[in-house]
Amino acid sequence: MISDGLTRKRDSAEKQGSGKFEPDGKTRESIGRVVSGAPRAQLSDLYFFLTTITWPKLLLIVVALLGLANCLFAIAYMIDGGVANARPGSFADAFFFSVQTMATIGYGTMAPRSFASNVLVSIEALSGLTSLAVITGMVFARFSRPTARVRFSRVMAIAPHDGVPSLLFRAVNQRSNRIVEAQIHVVLSRWETTREGDTIRRFYDLALSRARNALFSLSWTVIHPIVEGSPLLGETAESLKASRGMIIASLVGMDESFLQNVHVRYVWLADEIVWGMRFADVLQELPDGTFLIDYSRFDEVVPLAQASAGAAPVQAPDGSFRGAEKGV
Repeated sequence: MISDGLTRKRDSAEKQGSGKFEPDGKTRESIGRVVSGAPRAQLSDLYFFLTTITWPKLLLIVVALLGLANCLFAIAYMIDGGVANARPGSFADAFFFSVQTMATIGYGTMAPRSFASNVLVSIEALSGLTSLAVITGMVFARFSRPTARVRFSRVMAIAPHDGVPSLLFRAVNQRSNRIVEAQIHVVLSRWETTREGDTIRRFYDLALSRARNALFSLSWTVIHPIVEGSPLLGETAESLKASRGMIIASLVGMDESFLQNVHVRYVWLADEIVWGMRFADVLQELPDGTFLIDYSRFDEVVPLAQASAGAAPVQAPDGSFRGAEKGV
């Protein structure tokens, strides 16, 4: 089944009278994720699990495993009693001797003196080198994974653009470099009922006026014209909320600094789409010819200016935008 934790969180917010539901990053990541009834087999995909969990969780797992391994070796050294200069029955001496052996430190104060202890030291030294190599590779894999610092506007706007009703949102590269051959894909997702009475979630690709950007370095206003064939034609704010509609944008491109592909995704809910508004201008040209992006106004929307006569489409009484002239 498809997880619908988002609806439960929204209902909880409404019951508590907290007003508008504001999804956090974790909630957005869970939108549309498919959950099966089978138990999660994390050990069968250990590499994926360790490279996707948070840094605090990874460090906690590493410390716990190393601590457990040293405790087991310390108990073995105590049973054998073959560690020279260790106090008899001292778990602390055996534990720290194990730590020194696993880390190949070897201060020289304590040393193995029996055959069993030498065998244990050999096994622990090998396991220490192996664990160091695995941990180093895991940390390097996480650090070397390229990420995109692309910010999307918190809201979408539906307003006329060049006389055509359009869905608009913003994206900006927050780094000083460029994303080469950036491509963006936008999808509308909503619940629908089939002729047989089954309720399913369907996805519709939204055609964009420009889906590619050769050098994505400044702000990019992505535009979907609401023309014949658009899944949004005739939609209203109420109908999108009723169908639990959401719009998903996925951006892919090559980071010119890392020379590797990067990607980023963002999700807007139906109540994050504003109707009859446009985005405020955020680009300002400086005297030296460079451009300044005002991030304080990045998410700001303002009322539409008075449309010129005969050029703008008409908003229907139900709140939806209908096409006017120019083939809309």
